Amino acid sequence: MLEISEKLQGILATLPPKPGCYLMKNAEAKIIYVGKAISLKNRVRSYFHADASHDAKTRRLVREIADIEWIVVGSELEALILEMNLIKKHRPRYNVRLKDDKRYPYIKIHWAEPFPKVTVTRQMVDDGSRYFGPYTSAWAVYQTLDVLRRIFPYLTCDREITGMDKRACLYYDIKLCIAPCIGVASQIQYRQMISDLMDFLSGHSEGIVARIQSEMEKASEEMRFERAAALRDQLKAIQSIIERQKIVFATDYLDSDVLAMARSNGEACVQIFFIRGGKLIGREYFILEGTEDEADTEVMEQFITQFYTEAATIPQQVMLPQEIEEARIISQWLRSRRGGEKVEFFVPKEGQPRELVQMAAENATETLQALRAQWQSDTHKQEQALAELQEAL
Repeated sequence: MLEISEKLQGILATLPPKPGCYLMKNAEAKIIYVGKAISLKNRVRSYFHADASHDAKTRRLVREIADIEWIVVGSELEALILEMNLIKKHRPRYNVRLKDDKRYPYIKIHWAEPFPKVTVTRQMVDDGSRYFGPYTSAWAVYQTLDVLRRIFPYLTCDREITGMDKRACLYYDIKLCIAPCIGVASQIQYRQMISDLMDFLSGHSEGIVARIQSEMEKASEEMRFERAAALRDQLKAIQSIIERQKIVFATDYLDSDVLAMARSNGEACVQIFFIRGGKLIGREYFILEGTEDEADTEVMEQFITQFYTEAATIPQQVMLPQEIEEARIISQWLRSRRGGEKVEFFVPKEGQPRELVQMAAENATETLQALRAQWQSDTHKQEQALAELQEAL
């Protein structure tokens, strides 16, 4: 056992052999590490054994510990959830954590409203709305909405929609609104369009295409040629986007997220590919810090728990480059987040799934290299500006 203060000795002597979380604090009472354990007694004491297997980061952590607080919970799953919430709240220096502590943007569909609007938000609220995300770039979200609005012309005004207004606004004339305000579209038709938009964002567009095709043919037969032409344009716009989405599996393949990682100098970049309806519909990357001396599996576990705490949707399957130690308990937690439906972890060994994981890893490496070059350039510019300022003074 390492030399430790009387205060810490007293804490270690009273630790219970029960599941829970522990918060390690420095001399300023700042939380510097949060962990979880099946047995608090065994896990916390292990930090203070004179053990050559401790990595440099753990040794630095132990030297700073001045106090330890612990919370007993009822199960391993409760410990996992509590640990995630504590890391998110305190962002301790020695924990692996998502680099940006700002909230990521989501697309919000105000589904509880009679005529749902589409907005961007940084917070998910349980108000009957549907959410898509998180995305790493607000700019990319607005670009996506700009494209979507041309296909699904949703409301952006603050009018109370009665269908009885005398005239529509300019957006109706430039085909960026279907004018439920003057009764051109009924509430049922408008909500169907928003439902299509949500299906489209979820990557399930086959039903939308079939229904619009059928509506277009019906409108043409009934000689409502203006309506048929509008549906034709909508169909073309949808199909042009679908054609750009890479088909990787049959349409009935499990909705999956493909995760892979690249690491460099204490930082890690995780790339995610989103597979929906057999198509690669999008990708995002996230940077983690505090990863030095941590095993790849530990970094990936921390990413999975932190990302899926924020994710608007949980897929049926998560593809990974290697097994993670706590797959069982994390899968159990994801299942509860998915309303009781099973979530599988899958480490592909061959074929198209394996190629996708490798492609995600290559993307992660390229992204991290590009970001590091950008950070170095920004640092150099700051140093140059400071030097010029000092000369001027």
